[in-house]
Amino acid sequence: MKPTVEIFTDGACSGNPGPGGWGTVLRYNGIEKELSGGEAQTTNNRMELTAVIEGLKALKKPCKVILTTDSKYVCDAINEGWVYKWKLNGWMRNKKEPALNPDLWEELLTLLGEHEVEFCWVKGHAGHPENERCDALAVEQTKKFSQV
Repeated sequence: MKPTVEIFTDGACSGNPGPGGWGTVLRYNGIEKELSGGEAQTTNNRMELTAVIEGLKALKKPCKVILTTDSKYVCDAINEGWVYKWKLNGWMRNKKEPALNPDLWEELLTLLGEHEVEFCWVKGHAGHPENERCDALAVEQTKKFSQV
């Protein structure tokens, strides 16, 4: 039986594009681990995706994951199946528009093949404790890169 892990994620960007950061909280059996990072020049959606990817990459074996994010971009792309259609269409959203961030989506899809992941959306900046913590981690990283 796969262990069940909770992962909470958020991304932030000062300007879009601009300096960005991501934060992730992993919880297993009451133990929490925080991860964060950032980039000097990025977008909010790239940071949202990176937070999810880094959370999943931190798992040491296949897990059942309940992943909570405030990113409709990430949640809807997975839960509505958009990302699978984009990939089938050569990373095109439609005949004229390319899907953004195909490099990160490819990495995420690979990780989703290793774990059983349920994506849950939560409204951002609405008092959800783990989402607020992830936001604080992401903003802290954004500030580090804003000073470069």
